[in-house]
Amino acid sequence: MTKPFEGKNILVTGGTGSLGQVLVRRILSGVEGLPESVTVFSRDEAKQHYMRLECMDRATATDEVIFENSQRCLRFVLGDVRDYASVARVAHGKDIIFAAAALKQVPSCEYFPWEACRTNILGAENLVRAIAEHNLPIDTVVGISTDKACKPVNVMGMTKAIQERVYIEGNLRAPQTRFIAARYGNVLASRGSVVPLFLDQIAAGGPVTITTEDMTRFLLTLEDSVDTIIAAVKAGEPGETYIPRCRSAYMTDLAKFLIGDRDIEIVVTGIRPGEKIHESLLAAEESTRTVFGAEGYYALRPMLPELADPVDEPALVGEYSSDTALMTSDELAKFLTEKIPEVIGARYLES
Repeated sequence: MTKPFEGKNILVTGGTGSLGQVLVRRILSGVEGLPESVTVFSRDEAKQHYMRLECMDRATATDEVIFENSQRCLRFVLGDVRDYASVARVAHGKDIIFAAAALKQVPSCEYFPWEACRTNILGAENLVRAIAEHNLPIDTVVGISTDKACKPVNVMGMTKAIQERVYIEGNLRAPQTRFIAARYGNVLASRGSVVPLFLDQIAAGGPVTITTEDMTRFLLTLEDSVDTIIAAVKAGEPGETYIPRCRSAYMTDLAKFLIGDRDIEIVVTGIRPGEKIHESLLAAEESTRTVFGAEGYYALRPMLPELADPVDEPALVGEYSSDTALMTSDELAKFLTEKIPEVIGARYLES
């Protein structure tokens, strides 16, 4: 089977984020082929600096590493997806683009909705526009989405839902490029997620706070998320959204597992602004357009008739919700135990 990254020039927007860093490491591993170049595009120079040092296996350095690094496979470019000119410049000469730049913390997006629109929607439009207006010969663009884009009730989900549609419509504006998306659930131990919060609360002696005892979430690791993205690259058709077939859990069960036998209280604080009790990866209305993709994944066909034929036999009946794919507490414990190195790290192991 052809390795999709072999000899390719790859761009990762938001490449200094939790997902972006894992994705870049996977690309550079050569498992899917050795790329010609990998460019990390983001607006945070400090995160770029420390990511550069980590990749160069150096603890400290002066500015000369920037010039030395410019001659290597992994390159760093400062810029913002909100700025059309910088997006157009960095997209030139690329074969595959992973669009991971996002504002993704639900409360932050609720308090700063226009900022979320500028990054999550305008950022996607800038990329599609650059490819279309400059007729760039880019093979594939993968938009990184979220379960909150399904039946959205918060600003983050609303902007991500529109982002998906911007990329899907890109197939019409720039037909030389395949625009696809990857939609997945709660990423364990990513920046701003619930596991680091619980661990910090446990380390402080508690209490551990949950918003409601009924809350459920789909659970994936960062590596699982990258698997979904790569599956989309390998098998996704233009306009499709790839979705993992994964399990979910009660947040109370997750908290109890992390607490273990410690004498730490769990306190219910109430729903936060824009928060759902259950998340959905596919809405009932979307199930009629859902087919089986690569093994372990659903593929949501695009709504636009120019991009997809009608689905005769959907792979799913009804909604794919986190309250219908639940693990028992024992299954969750097994899942987390197997994932301990990447999920909860040394702080849990040493406690």
